[in-house]
Amino acid sequence: MTGAPSLAACLHSLRAVLFDTDGVITDSAPVHAAAWKGAFDACLATVEGQRPFDPVDDYLRHVDGRARQDGAAAFLHSRGLDLPLGAPDDPPGTDTVHAVAARKEELFSASLRDRPVPTWPGTVRLLRALRDHGVPCAAVSASRHAAGLLSAAGVDTLFRAVVDGNEAHRLDLPGKPDPALFLEAARRLGVPPGDSAVVEDALAGVEAGRRGGFALVVGVDRTAGPYSAGALRRRGADVVVTDPGELLLPGDAG
Repeated sequence: MTGAPSLAACLHSLRAVLFDTDGVITDSAPVHAAAWKGAFDACLATVEGQRPFDPVDDYLRHVDGRARQDGAAAFLHSRGLDLPLGAPDDPPGTDTVHAVAARKEELFSASLRDRPVPTWPGTVRLLRALRDHGVPCAAVSASRHAAGLLSAAGVDTLFRAVVDGNEAHRLDLPGKPDPALFLEAARRLGVPPGDSAVVEDALAGVEAGRRGGFALVVGVDRTAGPYSAGALRRRGADVVVTDPGELLLPGDAG
């Protein structure tokens, strides 16, 4: 009979693990990227000579892991489009940063109505193993949809705390690469950052983990590409894996 999976050596001394949500727990990053492409391409089409938004490279460089408004501003600035910020209640459109962000939200919400978002099996296996080893976990996300996605996927019970975009707004926490979201999650678990790990696929999130003084920052590179793995390491990842399930070892035969 095969025993339960054991944890990789890098996790042995840790007392808590904090997981990013999109791209790490849920396979929602492509849905976010497609929604951003719809929102940005409508804006870029109004300016001669602008190439369309790249849902891989531009997404990873500028918007992945960031709060919606921050991601919109960062990408538009990278293309030399310094739109006025506008107001949070701006309708979806192309005239302000808030309008572009609202269009992205509109497209993303419509996609969620059309199909459920799956979880990554390797991450779920790791979460269950951590629970069996008595290591508390938290889910962290800049998205206001995170808690709903986790609940719909049936994995919300694997987390003792969830700090998402709604909580960030309520507590006025800055978005990644500021470590505030992760620090709040660690506080809720009652474990200091120096005894905790962060598992992230976004460059901004990896940087947040490093800036927050966490004991271990695990970068998740689902593309298995040399550029993305190197970029994660340069931002502060101690370990880079293609899937969090790689942090599990087979159980001993008995």
